[in-house]
Amino acid sequence: MVVIKSVDIMSWAKINALFGIVFGLFYGVIFALFATTFGISQGMPGLEAFGILAIIIFPIIYAIIGLIGGAIVAFLYNVFAAKIGGIKVELSEN
Repeated sequence: MVVIKSVDIMSWAKINALFGIVFGLFYGVIFALFATTFGISQGMPGLEAFGILAIIIFPIIYAIIGLIGGAIVAFLYNVFAAKIGGIKVELSEN
């Protein structure tokens, strides 16, 4: 068994930000599809434009939230792991 005693805060935060970009892009595309469809059916051209803009805005917002949230989680993990122990992982060589 190997114990993860601490994690690098910035590497954890960057990975979390990448997940945020992926999820933000996914949700942005979904939002754009719904907003564009609703905007066309209701005659609201501004909603169509906002829907397309969501594909750009959502990944940026999710990345920022992921970066900050990842840094907080990594910091808290380091604090808690120092007090009660880290996560035990079993590794094997192939």
